[in-house]
Amino acid sequence: QVRLVESGGGSVQAGGSLRLSCKASGGTFNSMGWYRQAVGKQRELVASVSFAGETNYANSAKGRFTVARDNVKNTVTLQMNSLETEDTAVYYCNGLIWDRQYWGQGTQVTVSF
Repeated sequence: QVRLVESGGGSVQAGGSLRLSCKASGGTFNSMGWYRQAVGKQRELVASVSFAGETNYANSAKGRFTVARDNVKNTVTLQMNSLETEDTAVYYCNGLIWDRQYWGQGTQVTVSF
C-alpha cells in the first residue's frame, strides 16, 4: 500500500522559513514533489524532483524554495525561505509511479504579515 505522510508546516511571519518533509512507503516513485492549494484556488505544482534528481519549480518558488529527495530513505523535503503571505495554502506531498499519482493528507502553511 502506497502512503505519503507529511510533517512540518505551521505558521510563520512573512520573510521567515519553514521546512516540509514527506515520508513515502509502498513504492518507488518516478517523481516526488509538492503541490499547494490556497482557498478558492486550484491545486498547483510548487516543486518536483525526479528519481535522478532533476528538479522543476513553479516560477513563484524559484530562488526561494528548494526541493530535495533521498531515494534510500524514500523522503522528499521542501525548504521554503523568504515566505510571503501569498504562500499561504495547504501543501500536499505528491508521488508519481508511472502514470498514477499519490497524495499525502496535506499540511497547512500560514504566512502572516
